[in-house]
Amino acid sequence: MRRPRGEPGSRAPRPTEGAICAGPGESCFPSDGPLVRALEQERRCRLHSKPPPSPQPVLHGGQRLEAALSCPRFLRHPQQHLIRSLAEARPEELTPQVMVLLAQHLARHRLREPQLLEAIAHFLVVQEAQLNSKVVQKLVLPFGRLNYLPLEEQFMPCLERILAREAGVAPLATVNILMSLCQLRCLPFRALRFVFSPGFINHISGTPHALIMRRYLSLLDTAVELELPGYRGPRLPRRQQVPIFPQPLITDRARCKYSHKDIVAEGLRQLLGEEKYRQDLTVPPGYCTDFLLCVSSSGAVLPVRTQDPFLPYPPRSCPHATQDPAQRVVLTLRERWHFCRDGRVLLGSRALRERHLGLMGYQLLPLPFEELESQRGLPQLKSYLRQKLQALGLRWGPEGG
Repeated sequence: MRRPRGEPGSRAPRPTEGAICAGPGESCFPSDGPLVRALEQERRCRLHSKPPPSPQPVLHGGQRLEAALSCPRFLRHPQQHLIRSLAEARPEELTPQVMVLLAQHLARHRLREPQLLEAIAHFLVVQEAQLNSKVVQKLVLPFGRLNYLPLEEQFMPCLERILAREAGVAPLATVNILMSLCQLRCLPFRALRFVFSPGFINHISGTPHALIMRRYLSLLDTAVELELPGYRGPRLPRRQQVPIFPQPLITDRARCKYSHKDIVAEGLRQLLGEEKYRQDLTVPPGYCTDFLLCVSSSGAVLPVRTQDPFLPYPPRSCPHATQDPAQRVVLTLRERWHFCRDGRVLLGSRALRERHLGLMGYQLLPLPFEELESQRGLPQLKSYLRQKLQALGLRWGPEGG
């Protein structure tokens, strides 16, 4: 009996030789048919239009380091084990471009790697004659930012020679180099005399960078006032001075949502009262403080509105300043990003700020991030702040005045 077409067990017609089938039970096309020929021609055209893969360039030594450091993914996700391996390159393979990229990477990611920093310092000394101040300012940037003075004995003599040679060529680069050295407490007198000279100050007044350079020169002048009593050269005229850091640093503003400042402020408000502290107060010559308290000689926390919260500046120009019995206590937050990564060394800008505030007569009370992070809730934080303040002998409330 003949089976109906399509019933189970029926056989599909066999394709003719040389035909192409799309699938079981579907139509078949002869291999020499017009459709198949058109598809095959299209396939060949696509294959020929695709260019053959170009051979990858062979990168050696410094080229490989430069390619790695220039990769955006590497810059976003630094890996310290890879950074350390860069120091193994041979000296002749390292170029100024490679070393600048390395210096910028260390500074940007707060990586205080002594082996790499020493390699940069050695490179600077060896290549001194070939480097201009615009390159040198980038090479010395991580030393100031990471608060690292290299062991290379010729590091400072080399920089002093470069400054003497290049100071008049690139004024902004010169001041940037001095800013890095200021954080390291290694300011050369000869370069200071040059940047504080009337000729240099008049020259920069009409440049696009005049404001930022006046700010940097104001900081350098503060460093001379507080840290270099033996300096006898010219100084920045008072009319040229501007506030150094009139507001919180950029990194603090960018990470404000991670900061402990708001909860510390609330703890102080509940503990002392709003009238007994000031937040984000800028004190002369322009340092922004986290929290400032005025304290009597007996240790009582005083209402800030009844006191002058500022200590006189410059200190040695006010011989009668010691007659003011009130102390100024500055509570300074030490957030995680104020330190070099994976270390306990303050960044150069933070260390400089604390050092200068102390030299001006402010009593510092650091609040480390580890201690702040261990407090669970506002009650614990208030207890922590109470212990910190009482350890300084401070009193407040009805019994404290």
